[in-house]
Amino acid sequence: MATAYGRDTRRRGPATGSGGHPPAKHFLPAALRAPLEARTWRELAYVVLSLPISVALFSLAVTMTALGLGMLVTFLGIPILAAGLVMCRGFGVMERGRARGLLGLDIADPAPVRGKGGLMSWVGATLKSGVSWRHLLYAVLHMPWATFAFMVAMTFWGYGWAAFTYPLWRWVFPVYAGVGGIQLYGDSTHQVYLDSPFEIAVTTALGLALVLVTPWIIRGLVSVDRAMVLGLLGPSRLATRVSELESDRGVVVDTAAADLRRIERDLHDGAQARLVALAMDLGLAKEKLTDDPEAAARMVDEAHGEVKVALQELRDLARGIHPAVLTDRGLDAALSAIASRCTVPVNVTVDLHARPAQAIEGIAYFTVSELLQNVSKHARATHAKVDVWRAQDRLMLQVTDDGRGGAGVSTGSGLAGLTERLDAVDGILVVDSPAGGPTTVTAELPWRG
Repeated sequence: MATAYGRDTRRRGPATGSGGHPPAKHFLPAALRAPLEARTWRELAYVVLSLPISVALFSLAVTMTALGLGMLVTFLGIPILAAGLVMCRGFGVMERGRARGLLGLDIADPAPVRGKGGLMSWVGATLKSGVSWRHLLYAVLHMPWATFAFMVAMTFWGYGWAAFTYPLWRWVFPVYAGVGGIQLYGDSTHQVYLDSPFEIAVTTALGLALVLVTPWIIRGLVSVDRAMVLGLLGPSRLATRVSELESDRGVVVDTAAADLRRIERDLHDGAQARLVALAMDLGLAKEKLTDDPEAAARMVDEAHGEVKVALQELRDLARGIHPAVLTDRGLDAALSAIASRCTVPVNVTVDLHARPAQAIEGIAYFTVSELLQNVSKHARATHAKVDVWRAQDRLMLQVTDDGRGGAGVSTGSGLAGLTERLDAVDGILVVDSPAGGPTTVTAELPWRG
């Protein structure tokens, strides 16, 4: 079981279209729909526009770079070279917008150049910026590729549609050229024209084949453009990772602050208030000890019960912070303890030959705890199952119930909060919960043992 889920967990879940809606049903297969789909025409427009844009960008980039390098013997070469790089970055903004609009490629803008102050500082920062040089490299490499892609796409597209619609416009040959159709072969003694019904049908069939295959050729060509835009015009991997870590740090800080507020509230409203009342009751019992021993004994007995309740509340609070059973005996025993408190029968299976890092173990414990609380409160289930296993360097958790389903990670839900917590440690949460059930929630955490 661990092997089966360990490789496919990231992709589990209901298929949805854009906006979270189920994908639209089509009566025609994708191969027949592709020539008329909006995506095909947008990608064709991207390829067509790439040629003039890339030629202009290549010419300006090479001219400015050559001019800057040629004048490096003078002081003017440095600012000219920096201006050329800034121009390439400006074209990069346009290219990212074009890829976003026509290819649906959502790519973040790279970090801007920041100088410490003054023109020369800005020039130096521009020349030292790897992003700027990657934009220049894009300008140089994209022009030959755009030329090749334009030629291939327009050849297949033009010949395909021309041959497919040949019966509709063949009449121009006998009317205006005095021949029966397209000349397939000809010399001084013999000419072959596509004018018989069979030849026209074969031409149309070949044209249809080209029309059907052209969208997939265009998509293959555009995939190279996607890779170039992502690799050369987007932020670097280091910058992206730094941004993710900053976001994760904010989530961790907010989560820790929320936990501290919850602990403070539980102490103030629960155990602290109960202990204050207990102290008052013991004070009254002390005053009545000599005058009314029986009443004092009853008050002491009630105070003893209050002490037991307060101790239980403190144990529950300590368990919510970090349960002792998790530290002493690991996930198997800790999750079994959680399952015993669930309102439905829970089968727990833990297949681990070693223990992960304490922080990961704690996150796994609280993730399962939260999921089982959702089962108890919302699922209306009769049975649940918890599976824990290791898949290479990942800790896998899966909670399944036979309830009513319909769970999701919409904003404001408990699952959304769990998703943020797991994201903060490079974890993943996948929810598969169709209406009517069953619900399967899979969590994936780094091992970090």
